[in-house]
Amino acid sequence: MAAIELDGVTKRYGDVTALHDLDLQVQSGEIYGFLGPNGAGKSTTIDILLNFVRPTAGTATVLGYDAHDDSLAIRQRIGVLPEGFHVYERLTARQHLQFAIESKDANDDPDALLERVGIPDAADRKAGGFSKGMQQRLALAIALVGDPDLLILDEPSTGLDPNGAREMREIIKEEASRGATVFFSSHILEQVEAVCDRVGILQSGELVAQDTIRGLREAAVTGSTLTVTVEELTPDVVEAVEGVPGVTSVDTDRDVLTVTTDDASKTDVLDAVEGAGGEVVDFATREASLDDVFAAYTNGRDEEVSA
Repeated sequence: MAAIELDGVTKRYGDVTALHDLDLQVQSGEIYGFLGPNGAGKSTTIDILLNFVRPTAGTATVLGYDAHDDSLAIRQRIGVLPEGFHVYERLTARQHLQFAIESKDANDDPDALLERVGIPDAADRKAGGFSKGMQQRLALAIALVGDPDLLILDEPSTGLDPNGAREMREIIKEEASRGATVFFSSHILEQVEAVCDRVGILQSGELVAQDTIRGLREAAVTGSTLTVTVEELTPDVVEAVEGVPGVTSVDTDRDVLTVTTDDASKTDVLDAVEGAGGEVVDFATREASLDDVFAAYTNGRDEEVSA
C-alpha cells in the first residue's frame, strides 16, 4: 500500500498554478526525498498532505485516508517536523513532549525521547532559551511521539551542526528499519543522497523525475569524471583521450588529466593513455553527485532548493 498518494493534484492561487496535475506515490517503509528549487511547489505539496490547504483538483491520500476528510485520523498516525518550527518559549522541553504525548494518547517517555535526539539535559529548561539546533532536535522528538507510521520532515537538518545532521540521518534510518515511512524535503543534497531509497524532483509544480539516485543518474546522462595521473603528460596523450568515443571534455593540470564522460568506459580512457605512450601512475573515478543530477533536471538553476 502507498503511504502517500497524490492523483492529478492541481493547486492554483488566483492566476498562479503552484501544482499542476501532480501524480506521486510513496511506498510504505521507504525513505523518500522530495527536492525542487524555490517555488517548485514542495511546501504546497506538504501543506496539502497535512490538510493546511485543499487542492483545486485531484485527490491526496495519506496512509489510505483522504487527506482532507480524514485529517484527524491521519494526525494520530503521523509525525511532522515542519519547516520553521516555533517553540512555546515558556514551556520546557518536557512539557512540549508531554503535550504531544497526551494529544496522541501515547505512552512515550519524554526523557527517553530527549535522550534519543541528543538533548537529555534540556528536559526542564524553558525552550525560549534554546538555540536553533536545540529547537530542531525538540521538534524531531515531538515528531517521534507515538511511533508514527509516517514521518513528514520539512528541512529536518535546519540549524544542526554536522554531528546533529549525522544523528538526524541515523534516526531516519532507525525509523525506516522499524517499518515507518519517511518523506522529507531538504536543501542539503548530501543528506538526501545518504539515506533515501528514492527521490522525486519537482519543477514548476510538476514531477520531472522520480527514481533511485542511481536511476536518476543514468536517466539524466550526467556522466562521470575520471582523474588520471600520468608519469609525463604529452600532447599525444591528451589528443588520444579526447578521441575516445563518449569523452565530452578533457582538462589538464601538470601531469593530471580530468576526463568527463557520458558513456566512455574507464578502461577505454586508460587504454588510450597507454596507447599514446603515457604511463598511468594513478586514477580515480567520481560518479555524478545528486547535486549534478538535480542541476540536470532543473535546468542547472544555481539557487538554493529549500522552498
